[in-house]
Parts: sequence; structure tokens; C-alpha cells
Amino acid sequence: MTSPLLQGLLQDLTSEGQQLDELIAGLPARAWTTPTPAEGWTIAHQIAHLTWTDKLALSAVTDPHRFCAIKDSSRDTATEVDAAAATGAALPPGELLASWRASRSALALALATVPPGVSIPWMGPDMGGPSMATARLMETWAHGVDVRDALGRLTPANHRLRAIAHLGVRTRDFSFLQRSLPAPRSEFLVELTGPDGETWTWGPADAKQQVSGPALDFCLRVTRRRHRDDLALKAVGIDANKWLDIAQAFAGPPGHERPATVGPNF
Repeated sequence: MTSPLLQGLLQDLTSEGQQLDELIAGLPARAWTTPTPAEGWTIAHQIAHLTWTDKLALSAVTDPHRFCAIKDSSRDTATEVDAAAATGAALPPGELLASWRASRSALALALATVPPGVSIPWMGPDMGGPSMATARLMETWAHGVDVRDALGRLTPANHRLRAIAHLGVRTRDFSFLQRSLPAPRSEFLVELTGPDGETWTWGPADAKQQVSGPALDFCLRVTRRRHRDDLALKAVGIDANKWLDIAQAFAGPPGHERPATVGPNF
């Protein structure tokens, strides 16, 4: 039986995918070639990447030995990511959209069967079902930001940001280790304002290292979709300041820093 936590996360993942699907489903074919902020990637590349990573995640859940063989044979992750996106982007938009729908549906069904305590291998650390669902939610949301930017649409703030923010907090040490830096020893206080004005907090209230600001801004930062200078985030302490510079909630290389330019959300 699916745990209430995993069930809620899968509902969020499904809703996030459906919201992005509704945004792109009615686009004319030519609009799929619209450039996004990711260098060299069009809207089609973004959806192709989600399709590819959903299929990888499905393999990790249903056939971990095969996934680990794929992972072990990978030599240049960035090159493989770009190549997979280019291959998918070459498909007719309707075929690509149908493939993404099928892959994300199959993944949600597979994740619903993962028992509590079972670890799923991934490109970064192994993770349980709820963590994998959160990671897929984060990636779907982040690439949706790229698509919305390409179309000149605002990125809406909703309750699903909480799970993405939670992942951003939990990957604090990973962000440092990814850059061969020692992880901070002390806990941080992270205090974010949710979309309805509520306060979301992680860590002890008396922590000397602190990060605060809008939840949307924090999520945009940990997914590296906005330059720090464009966000209303405040850091107290040397380590907290460094974290906001290098924060990364996703596995793999961090990619190029987005230029500081005031966007439509700010």
C-alpha cells in the first residue's frame, strides 16, 4: 500500500506534469523550436529531457541492475544529457508529447509500488520512493520554468513548492561536496514564505547560519533557474552566503550560471 507521504507526492508530481502538459499541448509545431534559457535547448529539448529522465527513473525503480549498468557505463553525463535531449527534440511534437505522457504515467505507477525503506539507485545518492517522487517533481517544475520563460509566462507559486524547497534544504551538503568543498558542520535555519503567506521552516530557530525569503525565490535558486542577485533571498553567515552561491538540488553538473537580469517574477 502506498504511504500517505508518497501518495501525496505522486499527486503533486502528476499535477505538475499535467500543468506543464496543458501549457504546451496546444502550441503550434514551430513554437516547440523556441529557445529556452538553457543554452542550445528549445522547448522540445526540455520535454525530451523530462521524457529521458523519467524513463531512466522508471528503469531505476523496475530494473535497478540494468540502471546501475547504465550508470556505471556513463562517462560524460553532460554530453549524454545533451545528446538525449537532441534526439528527443528531433521527433515530431505530437510524438514527443505522447512519449512524455507515457513515461511520466508509467513512472508514477511504478513509484506507487515502492515499499517504505526500499532504496532506489540514482545518478546521485540512492533514495527512497518519496525522495525519488520529490526529485522528479523538482525536475518537472524546473524545466517547466524554462518553458514558461521561453513563452514569456509567469511561474506560478503553489503548495507544491514546499516539497521542492524541502529537497533544496536536504541537498545543502551535496551542493558543497559537488564542488569539492567541505560541508558545513552546523545546522542552518531556513525560513521561507509560502504562496499563501504561511511560514515554512527547517532547522533550529537559534541557528547562526540562516537563509530566508520567498519560497518561490528559494526554489528558483536551488534549481539554478535564477541568478542570486535577482532574488529576494537573505543569508546570514559565511556558510549560508556560500550555500546560496552554489545551491543545487539536482544530480549531475551544475550547468552555467544564469545571468543576473530582472525577470517577470520580480
